[in-house]
Amino acid sequence: MTTVTHEDVRAAARRIAGHVLRTPVLEIAPGLWLKLELLQHSGSFKVRGAFNRMLSAGELPESGVIAASGGNHGLAVAFTARALGARAEIFVPEVTSPVKVAGLAALGARITQTGVIYAEAAEAAAKRAAETGALQVHAYDQPEVVAGQGTTGLELVEQIGEVDTVLAAVGGGGFAAGIALGTVTPGGGPRIVAVEPERIPTLNAALRAGGPVPVEVGGVGADALGASTLGGLAFEVLSGPRVDSVLVTDEAIVAARRTLWERHRLAAEPAGAAAYAALLSGVYRPAPGERVAVVVCGSNTDPGTLTTA
Repeated sequence: MTTVTHEDVRAAARRIAGHVLRTPVLEIAPGLWLKLELLQHSGSFKVRGAFNRMLSAGELPESGVIAASGGNHGLAVAFTARALGARAEIFVPEVTSPVKVAGLAALGARITQTGVIYAEAAEAAAKRAAETGALQVHAYDQPEVVAGQGTTGLELVEQIGEVDTVLAAVGGGGFAAGIALGTVTPGGGPRIVAVEPERIPTLNAALRAGGPVPVEVGGVGADALGASTLGGLAFEVLSGPRVDSVLVTDEAIVAARRTLWERHRLAAEPAGAAAYAALLSGVYRPAPGERVAVVVCGSNTDPGTLTTA
């Protein structure tokens, strides 16, 4: 497994500068910030990894790029490919929300909807990439992708200074691993609270097993946090001493999503609200005076469901 470092994250930040947005932070209480990555191009942090992967590759093949996704990664790859003048082919599982499928079509991607879960779509995408020679952009388990996602953490520290704890959602783990790397400081760095739904505990199961293992996929976060196995790169980082793994219920995610809308007018998808759910439900309780940042990571959702589901 290829190691990703803090310097790789810094190199990614230089490479993708001008291609991605510097998303804002919102201090909602003294010492408590929301990092609004849901305002990023294509509605999630995923474009950071997509741009870093494609720009690192140099000249893109004539056959373009290919990716498997629950939706957000596909949207990011399609957005990035269009920005760089390349074709994109995206494989998504059947659980992908209609909002995300429509978004892919609007970005001009060729869409293949196949498989019940992300892993089945990923297998089909890998086979297609081998046939066409297209550049494969993995959703979470490529060094360039992890380093790109890590620029979120690098940016967060630049914006608010020293922080004690960062809460981030986990699916395949590339995002939380990137944030852990991006927030490294000479003294070590903040605690990373890796939050995942009880019904998709990829990291939690991997930590208990001593390595990535398959888990069942279900629940409200399945279309964005639906990886059935944690990535190897993510395990390498997230099994370290700075990381705490916590689980949240679907009910807590739904409540957090509703609260983000009602209190702050932030239209988060369920996966985007998962990290906030850990805080709101009390699964993670900050100590007095602790400086905490919560990453709200995705907005690709049907706005009509913000107060009903």
